[in-house]
Amino acid sequence: MADKLIISFQEYTKIVEKLAMLIHNSYKPTVLVGIMRGAAPIIDILSRILKLPIAYIVIQSYSGKGIEDKQGQLMFAREISSLANEKDFNRVLLIDDLSDTGLTLNKSIEWLRSYGPTKNYIKEVKTACLWKKKSSSFEPDFCPIRLDSDPWIVQPTEHYEEISIDEIIKKNK
Repeated sequence: MADKLIISFQEYTKIVEKLAMLIHNSYKPTVLVGIMRGAAPIIDILSRILKLPIAYIVIQSYSGKGIEDKQGQLMFAREISSLANEKDFNRVLLIDDLSDTGLTLNKSIEWLRSYGPTKNYIKEVKTACLWKKKSSSFEPDFCPIRLDSDPWIVQPTEHYEEISIDEIIKKNK
């Protein structure tokens, strides 16, 4: 297994704030589209800072126990989830937590550009993520941290995948 980069919540929010500044200084998106689940906390914070409507694409890309270093097949949900209107999709900022191999971001751009309800409104798609791993073939437009290796990034909420609700109940009695 790859080395691990463990990120605290405080570090995480600082990285998201750096990303917000990068975006603010050089791009004026009309909607933020997050790739779920990794982009959920990022898009929440960015939408509050940048005061923009949001949308979500649900993709399942990693599956199975013990395959942290491998990407599974991508499965896209049928619809975007959003209250943004079609016209908000003029300048899209597509957001993921990281550029690992680049596959998810590349395929998401393709999917977005062919998505029926919004495809005729999209003039531009730019991308943002918090981390770009060394071996990623994808070059995000906005990325505050470019790594010189390919660690497994342990984000602040990831430990919830390893704990059951019963353990949480017991811990909080």
